[in-house]
Amino acid sequence: MITVNELRKSFFVHKKAPGFWGSVKSLVRREQIEKEAVRGVSFEIGEGEIVGLLGANGAGKTTVVKMLAGIIHPSGGEARVLGHVPHERDDRFRSQIALIMGQKAQLWWDLPAADCFLLLKEIYRIPDERFRENLDHLTDVLGVHDYLNVQVRRLSLGERMKMELIAALLHDPRVVFLDEPTIGLDLSAQRAIREFLTEYQQTRRPATILTSHYMEDIEHLCRRIIIIREGELVYDGLLEDVMRTYAPRKVVTATLAEGADGRVAEAGLGELGEVTDAGGGRVRLLMARSDVARNAARLMDVLPVIDLTIEEPDVGQVIENIMTARRS
Repeated sequence: MITVNELRKSFFVHKKAPGFWGSVKSLVRREQIEKEAVRGVSFEIGEGEIVGLLGANGAGKTTVVKMLAGIIHPSGGEARVLGHVPHERDDRFRSQIALIMGQKAQLWWDLPAADCFLLLKEIYRIPDERFRENLDHLTDVLGVHDYLNVQVRRLSLGERMKMELIAALLHDPRVVFLDEPTIGLDLSAQRAIREFLTEYQQTRRPATILTSHYMEDIEHLCRRIIIIREGELVYDGLLEDVMRTYAPRKVVTATLAEGADGRVAEAGLGELGEVTDAGGGRVRLLMARSDVARNAARLMDVLPVIDLTIEEPDVGQVIENIMTARRS
């Protein structure tokens, strides 16, 4: 359904000369340099597959998604989605895809969501019965039926994101691009979006690409991930394999009761994991993934813990671990 072969994208940017006279010179003759945002990326994604596209800020994730959605033209290589060349923007192609960007709204803020959906019904020429069935199902699953006639600008961020999902999926797309769909949402809204996407993927089975900085999104939704670093594909495989190999430890942070700092040195925390921070009423450790449950319980036995969080390591650090292994 999605085939990418040696896809590349370059941009020309103006080189800014330093100093006052450099700025004056730039007014007369600007120097341009070529920046490669995506370099020779290749992969395939089949029907019903949801793949996580990971990378640090500026790695090229959104550029890849925009090329596959037909928004920008590649500089080289080939991409085909449902047999179509995306940047040709054939109506048969555009009617079968959906692009959801967490940082960009597609709904009209001054209209209620219900009116936006009616407009999209006409744009995509969705039959009446199919439109009603899809709208009823999506609003029921996402729990937003009572907000359909509320002006979009008056909705909360979580409610608005749910409406954006409905707008993108009304026409039963066969390919879905999700670019940071949970960014900025609170934990309950993130969980609701993840549960909805899981159900939707199981029942409708589109080919889906998901970009996210939240490892919880990737863990809950994706078995396979693609990692991009500085525009270059560095990993394509199962999530469980990369986490086991390149992120063998989790970050455990404990907030201590007042006055407990003096007991940290005597607690023998080195036996539980690598202590990376201690002081100010808090300790942070790196614990082996397989020992987290047992060692976190021991941590709470030896210290007066009032709050405990267990987190995945930063995605950027995981990528750096992969690149370090590739260079060695």
